[in-house]
Amino acid sequence: MEIYLDNAATTRVCPQAAEAALNAMVNDYGNPSSTHAKGRAALKLVMNARKQLARALGCEPWEIAFTSCGSESDNWAIWSGADYVSRKGGHVISSTAEHDAVRHAVDELERRGYEVTRLAPGSSGAITAGQVEAALREDTILVSLMLVNNETGAVTDIAAISKAVKKNNPRALVHTDAVQGFLKVPFRAKTLGADLISISGHKIHAPKGIGALYIKSGVRLRPLIVGGAQEDGRRAGTENVPYICAFGEAARVGFERAGEYQEQMRRLRGLAAERLGREIPGLVTVGGGAPHILSISLPGYRSEVLMNFLEERGIYVSRSSACKRGARSHVLEAMGLPAPVIDGTLRIGLSRETTEEEINAFCGALAEAASTLAH
Repeated sequence: MEIYLDNAATTRVCPQAAEAALNAMVNDYGNPSSTHAKGRAALKLVMNARKQLARALGCEPWEIAFTSCGSESDNWAIWSGADYVSRKGGHVISSTAEHDAVRHAVDELERRGYEVTRLAPGSSGAITAGQVEAALREDTILVSLMLVNNETGAVTDIAAISKAVKKNNPRALVHTDAVQGFLKVPFRAKTLGADLISISGHKIHAPKGIGALYIKSGVRLRPLIVGGAQEDGRRAGTENVPYICAFGEAARVGFERAGEYQEQMRRLRGLAAERLGREIPGLVTVGGGAPHILSISLPGYRSEVLMNFLEERGIYVSRSSACKRGARSHVLEAMGLPAPVIDGTLRIGLSRETTEEEINAFCGALAEAASTLAH
């Protein structure tokens, strides 16, 4: 039996999303910019998907611009966001625990002459509103912090941070990478308070290669990709209609039963944490908060060895972000964790498809690994 527990890296495409993509590929395959019937049919599909996504995100359809992925959404928000308000200052606030798509984009801002304050996460892995408020300056123009950490599941209170920023410096923009948070923790764009929100399809059972950026009404970002007038002139290039339709369907399915799915993942995460803590002496739980990510460590073991042991039994987990490709986690280093804890860390990613049987099989296999493998 295959047990896939790396859903924080990517999820399996759900049947509804696959069906929507196939229809757009073989039936309504026209170019949405074409004015004939086939083009109008494709445009209708894009408009419907935009409405589905807006309903799930809690915003207006015109506030959503489709992108190729979460990384593009992050880059666009950070570079064009900073440019949009650069006349008002040059100070940016982020953290040392961000996804590389944000971390490296902020590095690039620094090379362009912006001044960056990088906040360190606490033991939970989150950034507090108090930290942000203390770092705010008159010339702060952009705050970029992730909603849910992709490695530890730590949840940062973006709503409180947005309030603090707008209260102290209403000119500054707030961006949040919500790729791991979308449909996993409850939030609505309007109440979150962020000006820019990045999301991605492949974390919610849509295909890889499609994302979106929420751009609050009134914020005008310079396009990252220029050419045609697609996406209301905000992002050039022929729309990826099949994947846009899949993204919309995945969002619809996930949103309609979001509370049920989130509670199911939270229960299974709690089951795994309780059983592993009871059966494996010395096991450490790292951070936490989101219902779909459980980060644990077996200090003294190597995560690669544990992963190989599990993979031989058809169980798939990861050690940190899939984007790291084997490098030591900068997130865990930023949290100040000792090397043995970092080197023995595993990330278990749940989805709405994860079952109790799978969790119990994983826990049994990891307990076996801990008792049979040499430290």
